[in-house]
Amino acid sequence: MTAKPATSAARATVYGYPRQGPDRELKKAVEGYWKGRTTADALRETAAGLRRSNWRHLTESGIHEVPTGDFSYYDHVLDTTVMVGAIPERHRKAVEADPLDGYFAMARGTQDVAPLEMTKWFDTNYHYLVPELGPDTVFRTDSAQQVGQLREAVALGLAARPVLVGPVTYLLLAKPAPGVDPDFEPLTLLDRLLPVYAEVLADLRAAGAEWVQLDEPALVQDRTAAELDAAARAYRGLGASDDRPKLLLASYFDRLGDALPVLARTPVDGLALDFTGAAAANLDALAAVGGLPGKRLVAGVVDGRNIWVNDLAKSLGTLGTLLGLADRVDVSASCSLLHVPLDASVEGDIDPQILRWLAFARQKTAEIALLARGLARGTGVIAAELAANRADLASVITHDGAVRARAAAVTDADGHRSLPYAERATAQRARLGLPLLPTTTIGSFPQTTELRTARAELRGRRLDTDGYEERVRNEIRQVISFQEEAGLDVLVHGEAERNDMVQYFAEQLTGYLATRHGWVQSYGTRHVRPPILAGDVSRPEPMTVRWTTYAQSLTTKPVKGMLTGPVTMLAWSFVRDDQPLGDTARQVVLALRDEVQDLEAAGTPVIQVDEPALRETLPLRAADRPAYLEWATEAFRLTTGGVRPDTQIHTHMCYAEFGDIVRAIDDLDADVISLEAARSHMQVARELAAHGYPREAGPGVYDIHSPRVPSAAESAGLLRTGLRAIPAERLWVNPDCGLKTRAWPEVRAALENLVAAAREVRGDLTPTDS
Repeated sequence: MTAKPATSAARATVYGYPRQGPDRELKKAVEGYWKGRTTADALRETAAGLRRSNWRHLTESGIHEVPTGDFSYYDHVLDTTVMVGAIPERHRKAVEADPLDGYFAMARGTQDVAPLEMTKWFDTNYHYLVPELGPDTVFRTDSAQQVGQLREAVALGLAARPVLVGPVTYLLLAKPAPGVDPDFEPLTLLDRLLPVYAEVLADLRAAGAEWVQLDEPALVQDRTAAELDAAARAYRGLGASDDRPKLLLASYFDRLGDALPVLARTPVDGLALDFTGAAAANLDALAAVGGLPGKRLVAGVVDGRNIWVNDLAKSLGTLGTLLGLADRVDVSASCSLLHVPLDASVEGDIDPQILRWLAFARQKTAEIALLARGLARGTGVIAAELAANRADLASVITHDGAVRARAAAVTDADGHRSLPYAERATAQRARLGLPLLPTTTIGSFPQTTELRTARAELRGRRLDTDGYEERVRNEIRQVISFQEEAGLDVLVHGEAERNDMVQYFAEQLTGYLATRHGWVQSYGTRHVRPPILAGDVSRPEPMTVRWTTYAQSLTTKPVKGMLTGPVTMLAWSFVRDDQPLGDTARQVVLALRDEVQDLEAAGTPVIQVDEPALRETLPLRAADRPAYLEWATEAFRLTTGGVRPDTQIHTHMCYAEFGDIVRAIDDLDADVISLEAARSHMQVARELAAHGYPREAGPGVYDIHSPRVPSAAESAGLLRTGLRAIPAERLWVNPDCGLKTRAWPEVRAALENLVAAAREVRGDLTPTDS
């Protein structure tokens, strides 16, 4: 049956688009500016060219309304902090002297001034800079960036919609500034912030904006009645202004729940809602509140966070149902396309059968435009495309019977250590012979230009495997030698052979495939290429044993084996969607369990299984969390449960809010956990103590996401703060995260200071403490 067309022409739009460019031009320009090789004007011109290119592609693909203001040199939340004038006092002089350098100082810090804290954007792998606010914060309007980008688009003759982080989400993401009462609630500043937003909206209207989008993803989380009342008050106030453009209030990543009727009653002109995954519940909820009479609905029916082709017929069915619930229905992705790579069509190495399943940002843009055309003119006009889509969806992922049988045979006993922690700890201390406050690093050391060049030469066949591996061995020798000279207690081999902590393993497992150009922004200029999990997973042969045992042969100190954990392998990949995530996780787990057991058999005394994504993947709604945490913690225990009591299991997490998962951290049953703590001033140590965490922990004392080198005194101060929460016999000393992105001069100085700090504090401890 051919669907009837919509009563008014549906428009296609997106909330945001990848910023980096086809060849990561923005990354190269920003890093060139930091190094003094690129001028500020050249950086601005590169950025403007990328924006023009993005808008041109969107328009040519059939997008009727392009976003502006979503393009950022570093982070859109930091851009919002600039827009509302909430510059931390310690950065104010730098921003006043040079806004661009001051902006980057807030993001990265300087040798003398610490950066803003960084953490995950909801349940994604994107990191944002946390606003720092207090009762004395004074907001000031600075709409120059938002107005400037809008004017660029308008000058090109485009219909453009500025996109801003909404005031409620901005305040809910903020934290009390250093020195402010930690119980201070930034949301109490709402009435002070709203006039600034009203001024920005007026400036955008004057610059030609018909619509402005205000993003409020924080409202898909569990919110109190007071928080929902604040949202209602905010949008009643902004909606009542006479000097404003039309307001499109957007929320995504999950269902809105109690927030939906609150927002529907506000005098905004439209809502943009997610209708994918768990957020599909928004459809029934929207019907239950009587729809949006007289308002615009932007329907997010194309998943903005995965890379699989859309089920076009299913999306058209959803859109058809929505037609009766709003004055007009337009089509979009579920969220910004920032979270997917740019273009699948350039991936020439991927099997064509698999490539037909993939949709990156450019392909998703085409899907959105196609759905809008079908909605506006009837499905008959896109019949050929619908037929091709049905054929793509009908092709089947290959199954491996042996993998599935092994996963089905797992028992509960496989996921438990043979002895409780207290008894294991005694055996491990006897085997390792470590001092009080042992020092270590998280795993990776700087990925030098020489290493990257060697990998490129190997790919280009300008260097053979023997030559490449000799360069890796040389790097490992240097890393081990430096760690011994610096006085670290538990060493690592430095991961010279690894391109990425997930991709390296994915390339050695069946079921995974890698892309060449599938870059996704993680933070700032840091991009990753998430592998694609498209089939059943197994491990053909050991992945890390050879390099770990080589490193151990160079020293008498213990060397950690380094693995990426199963939850992170899934979270930082694009994962098949044809079976429950827990089933896929078990396949990954068993491959990693084999690696753990092979490392132990090779004599590795310490094995670290990193799970930085455990908190990141936590569902946004509390009701959904127990089921997730049950399989996620089971996955870790199953990975590590088969080792001897005297083998010490470490794990690592970084750049997330850990308070929500302290019980789950306990349930992992790792012997030692290292966590990000430097930017948050040891907050996690206090959270662990409040929970009564009984095992060993290393809250980081060196923020590796900043070029600044903390002094020995600064690291010692953080360490003493940690000691107030964690007893000395259970406290480790380490950086926040791996050192891959740092330069060797910074790393040498920072780790030497870290060891000096440990020795200083160790010397202060009384016999009772030790």
